[in-house]
Amino acid sequence: MKIAFYGSSILSSYWNGAATYYRGLLRALASHGHDITFYEPDAYGRQENRDIDPPDWCRVVVYQATPEAAGAAAAEAAGADVVVKASGVGYEDDWLLGAVLDAAQPRAVKIFWDVDAPATLAELNADPDHPTRAALARLDAVLTYGGGDPVVDAYRRLGAAECVPIYNALDPSTHHPVAPNDRFAAALGFLGNRLPDREARVEEFFLEPAMRLPEATFLLGGSGWGDRALPANVRHIGHVGTRDHNAFNVTPKAVLNINRTSMAETGFSPPTRVFEAAGAGACLITDEWPGIDQFLKPGEEVLVARDGRDVVDLMAGLGDERAARIGQAALARVLKDHTYEQRAVLVDALLHRHAAGLRERARA
Repeated sequence: MKIAFYGSSILSSYWNGAATYYRGLLRALASHGHDITFYEPDAYGRQENRDIDPPDWCRVVVYQATPEAAGAAAAEAAGADVVVKASGVGYEDDWLLGAVLDAAQPRAVKIFWDVDAPATLAELNADPDHPTRAALARLDAVLTYGGGDPVVDAYRRLGAAECVPIYNALDPSTHHPVAPNDRFAAALGFLGNRLPDREARVEEFFLEPAMRLPEATFLLGGSGWGDRALPANVRHIGHVGTRDHNAFNVTPKAVLNINRTSMAETGFSPPTRVFEAAGAGACLITDEWPGIDQFLKPGEEVLVARDGRDVVDLMAGLGDERAARIGQAALARVLKDHTYEQRAVLVDALLHRHAAGLRERARA
């Protein structure tokens, strides 16, 4: 099938946590024979901070963040068998969803792919006249980055015909064990941009433990932290491109995942960082959230912290041998159960099912 996919960016992970997700899923879908074009706006400095070249498994169209250029990009949906509009594109999101649906052919499968369901649902529930809420009736399905049954039920109540979580996963070709790099040496590393919905949790799970363990070195990667006062033993290295994520994950004794507040409360929303770390064979400590045991086994494949004090206790009792054992167990688990190829099988089947249904209705 010919797929027109409108998202934030596939070329850059700069202020774009969905990049790894898009790359892994679309590469896997392309291997199933789909012809994919990814449309992304030139916004937020992403094109100046690309961390991959245009791939051979996907055509990428970068359009200017102007009404004229966005309109021209949206019009190209007319030639697709599948039209996907993701959340969080970054330029005129609400307008863009309507524009691509208007351009799409009646025979095309129409998908809204929500990569931040808690935030989107909060907006939709707060505004009965929200354009995305109104557009749900025109869609064949909503796919989500995660969220489990609470998100599925919420979208159904708002009028979605179908909602299916397509969880983050591992692309073993891009995230895998590598040799340690002294640039990332630390007892505990955390990689994440500074976001209002996560900063308090970073304070609790990362910065406060750093103050409690002054003899240990803590490593902070990500954008937006430059003007934040940090403990003396926290070393901030700024944005870390995806090509360096493997080394960032394997070098510290352990790495930390901290979900945004809304994701933690909703649960069943493992971010890309979880699978990147596991795919590198890293020892991962994650904040607690509902559904973690669906993806990794606590205590054996991942360490789970309820609060900052748990992080301190886990680090104090974590030897190199146990850290290595947890990392290897996590790697084995994600290779077995959580690859993007496995996720792509689900998406491929869904697209073919909806395409067949549209053909059948057209013949009726």
